[in-house]
Amino acid sequence: MGQSSIEIPSAASPPDKRLDSWKEIAAYLKRDVTTVQRWEKREAMPVHRHLHAKRGSVYALSHELDAWVASRKLPIDEAPLAPAAVPAAVRFRAPLPSLRLALISTLILALVAASWLLLRPRAPAASGPARIRSLAVLPLRNLSADPSQDYLADGLTEALIGSLSEIHNLRVVSHTSVLRFSNTLLSTPQIAKLLAVDALVEGSVIRDGNRIRVTAQLIRGPTDEHFWSETYDREMRDALTLQSELAQAIADKVEVTLSGDERHRLAAVRPVAPEVYESYLQGNFLLNRGNTRAALEQSVTDFEAAVRRDPDFAPAYLGLARAYANLGTVYAGVPPAETRPKVIQNAQHALALDPGLVLAHVLLANTLQREWQWSEAETEYRRALGLNSNDAPAHAAFASWLSCEGRADEAISEIRFARQLDPAAISGADVASILFHSHRFDDAVRESRSAAAVDPDDASVLMILGFALIADNQAADAVPVLEKSVALSEGSPAVTGVLIRAYAHAGRRADALRMLASLKRRNAAGYVPAGAFVNAYLGLDDREQAFFWLEQAFREKSTILQFVKTHPYFDPLRSDPRFVDLVHRVGLS
Repeated sequence: MGQSSIEIPSAASPPDKRLDSWKEIAAYLKRDVTTVQRWEKREAMPVHRHLHAKRGSVYALSHELDAWVASRKLPIDEAPLAPAAVPAAVRFRAPLPSLRLALISTLILALVAASWLLLRPRAPAASGPARIRSLAVLPLRNLSADPSQDYLADGLTEALIGSLSEIHNLRVVSHTSVLRFSNTLLSTPQIAKLLAVDALVEGSVIRDGNRIRVTAQLIRGPTDEHFWSETYDREMRDALTLQSELAQAIADKVEVTLSGDERHRLAAVRPVAPEVYESYLQGNFLLNRGNTRAALEQSVTDFEAAVRRDPDFAPAYLGLARAYANLGTVYAGVPPAETRPKVIQNAQHALALDPGLVLAHVLLANTLQREWQWSEAETEYRRALGLNSNDAPAHAAFASWLSCEGRADEAISEIRFARQLDPAAISGADVASILFHSHRFDDAVRESRSAAAVDPDDASVLMILGFALIADNQAADAVPVLEKSVALSEGSPAVTGVLIRAYAHAGRRADALRMLASLKRRNAAGYVPAGAFVNAYLGLDDREQAFFWLEQAFREKSTILQFVKTHPYFDPLRSDPRFVDLVHRVGLS
């Protein structure tokens, strides 16, 4: 066999079997050649072709066939049987004399019925399959028999989603939403219904050294009809070209209309050195799956390795911007002064190389918003939505900007539209946050409880539930929720500040003071967001200390101050001239 073909030996026992013809493949699967050729064409059965050889020269690997059989919707031995053959001619025997009158009557009735069928008004012909206006790319399966290659399958899935998302008249579900279907037992129609899409893309990735094979197929969601499949063999340096060709093929098959710019963008790819793409994909995998500060810092290292080797690779700069944005959250606990300039710098660098990166515009807008550059943030949000009006996370982020501006009705409308676009990506916690800042506490509690029921171990979901419960005069109920959030977030100071408020409002002042003392000790040893102390002292009804820490929050441009105009916890301070001045200095009066 030549070096250009892909051959992936199995580590299982007995040794993998190579089947070197259609006849051997058919015999292995206990079917005829025509059937297995149809499966290969319509259902992406893994069959390899010798490169540089005639088309009929094929082979298959038994372990790949076994994996494919196991992944089919029906076991292979339950495939529907072909209809029984109808004889070309049927001899007619005259009926018994006693039955001839009945037969003649039956024939007359049949002729009358046939005449009626021919002459009756005809209903309009049934239309073809419904047009596909939305789809989801399910996580590509890693069939390399090596779990360490999961990052490759995950990265190619995200890249394909990103490319398809740029098509203006096709709604594509986000990568975040499809991740939960990585190992699902749900059927295709069930997944399609949950994601509210017309079609699904399924596929697999196999890697052998510097070569990869991607097999993909399109499935109509409601009917489970497989109506297209293709296999792509490329070297790693051409991985982006492979993803581009796959996206274009899917766009053609779902019959969406591409503008000239969209078609050009899908085709405009360049080779990337394998080591650059490896570093980028590894960083992206940690960013998507890791939820610790250590994982985020390692992702930064991987992205930096990619940009050192290829300073013109825009996705790696976007990865850096995302990683620093996550490090700057209240959970990771890195000071804003360290992270925000890096988010802005890397997002701008990514956009200089590729102005069409929607997420880069959103990240830049969100960071400018936290820096109180309100009009500049709005411009970036609108650029993102202009590039992709179906991007649910972009709509959700813009809803936050509207909320900060005090435009509550518009913010609620925007977040609900975002959830309508992608129900799995926009959780009840996202909606609850907007409702909380709109002073709709009952609704915020209901939405956040719903989100917590789906994901009871998400610290951020529990935090917003705690916020809402306190505001809804249910502080005692908020305490266990926030205690769990503190534990899950590894003692996040921001969550701790809200828990101190919950203790105080629940009549547990001693617990509140004990935890406040612990927070002060942590602040003496390292960074604690000023907003944590603002929440704590407001909960303890110590207005002077609250104003002291509001000034500290102003100096560090604390995340909490973007909500200074609408945050319910600030309501007791709104008539104080010092607070009026603070709102003015933040640029929201």
